[in-house]
Amino acid sequence: MFEGLFQPTHLLLVFGIALLVLGPKKLPELGKGIGESIRGFKSAMASKEDEPGATKAAIGTDEGKRETERG
Repeated sequence: MFEGLFQPTHLLLVFGIALLVLGPKKLPELGKGIGESIRGFKSAMASKEDEPGATKAAIGTDEGKRETERG
């Protein structure tokens, strides 16, 4: 279905349309903003992976509360 989606001519066409719509001054700013947001997302995900104990502890306390409410 998406076999030929990212061919070089398609990417050039998309880049050309973006250049016409946004203009040459806004396009680098847009790229910089997207890059910064991706870096921020990756760093947030990495810090989330560094804290597995906090997540497991929160899940464990939720399960304990449910069992005491049932019993």
